Amino acid sequence: MTSNLSFFIPIYCTHKGELGMAQPELKRELANRHVQLIAIGGTIGTGLFLGSGKAIEKAGPSIMITYLIVGIAVFFVMRALGELLLSKAGYQSFTDIAEDYLGSRVAFITGWTYWFCWIMTAMADVIAVGVYVQYWFDIPQWVPAIACLVVLLGLNLLTVKSFGELEFWFALIKVITILALIGLGVILLIIGFKTDAGSVTIRNLWEHGGFFPNGISGFLFSFQMVVFAYVGVELVGVSAAETADPEKNIPSAINKIPLRILFFYVGALFVLLCINPWTELSPAESPFVKTFTLVGIPIAAGIINFVVLTSAASACNSGMFSTSRILYNLSRNNQASPRLGKLNKNHVPGNSLFISTIVISVGALLSKLIPEQAFGIVTTISAICFIWVWGIVLICHIKYKKTRPDLQAKSKFKAPFTPAINYIVLTLFAGILIIMLFAGETRPALLCTPLWFILLVILYSIRSKKGKSNQA
Repeated sequence: MTSNLSFFIPIYCTHKGELGMAQPELKRELANRHVQLIAIGGTIGTGLFLGSGKAIEKAGPSIMITYLIVGIAVFFVMRALGELLLSKAGYQSFTDIAEDYLGSRVAFITGWTYWFCWIMTAMADVIAVGVYVQYWFDIPQWVPAIACLVVLLGLNLLTVKSFGELEFWFALIKVITILALIGLGVILLIIGFKTDAGSVTIRNLWEHGGFFPNGISGFLFSFQMVVFAYVGVELVGVSAAETADPEKNIPSAINKIPLRILFFYVGALFVLLCINPWTELSPAESPFVKTFTLVGIPIAAGIINFVVLTSAASACNSGMFSTSRILYNLSRNNQASPRLGKLNKNHVPGNSLFISTIVISVGALLSKLIPEQAFGIVTTISAICFIWVWGIVLICHIKYKKTRPDLQAKSKFKAPFTPAINYIVLTLFAGILIIMLFAGETRPALLCTPLWFILLVILYSIRSKKGKSNQA
């Protein structure tokens, strides 16, 4: 672990390795604008641009409530994570937190699980990049997919600032698109615009089967895709080790999450469903494309295809960043090969980046073999694994309050309504997993996912026995 001083000062930091040699540490090159846009980018992605069409099909207009409920739950997870990260100098990610409060076994499982769900998410996104490029160019989809990986790898190998700049512009494109949609929707509502699907009116929220057209069951079955939509919001925590002035930037980014949820998710969906009756939206296409097409913008499909392309590239970029940092931390905690803990001259975990990129590219090849089923399977498993990670954060916070009242008393960023809210959110997450068990689309992935955790328990046991043998 680093000293108190080195944790908060954005300089070239070092720590003593096993042989007493000074080792380079991650650099704090992410400025406040990078952290803010990483936070925005983490809450706007393929789950909104692509997954919202499928979620609307299940829940109808009540999907806005689903996004609101899950968004509030994720906010309390982030408040707990923020307090934990700032409670002790030296925390690089939530795996370090899990190590302190729940032991090395849980930290091992959580770290590798986080790596696993981002790998799977990146697989889907890089395949999506290939599909989107085919909209303009008639080339095999693996060509732009591999090209995207090579470009993102090169940029991530340079400096963490390159990652921050890339995410800044990716997120900016998403923000501008949603702002344009909301602004357009408000104007159409005011002037009473008419489309081929009918009038643009707030009555579209309840005039086509009611606010809950598919009943409570449809509302509940929409939770899985909505959970996936919020995947990535915790990147604020992953980037903590490379954030200049974390005591200022992390709380600022986390506290703005509720406003972003209301505006970018609930606000965008409100406008979409006022312009289009939910019955006119197809789960097979982006509701954003449909909306711009209905209002008579001829190049709408091309515009939105570009936005979705950058969104997929952004998600893949985030996946490469987070998986490399998780492998780095696992290595530093003796839970992965020591080689994965080495940094290049730019203070970037190059070996971890290469390994993650190779696995993502292999996964993209496999996903190509089952293109119709791959996305659904990957997103379900990813959502389940993220529920595990978020749950661990809440459990760690509960234990932190019980065992470290000294740190909690000094905290300048206390999570509100704890520990009661932690138990409420954990109950919600458990309920979502139960709902997945009853949905035919998500049940296979839910029943298969425990095999991953069983594998990790076995690997941890083998590694522990090997470590004890080496010590002996």
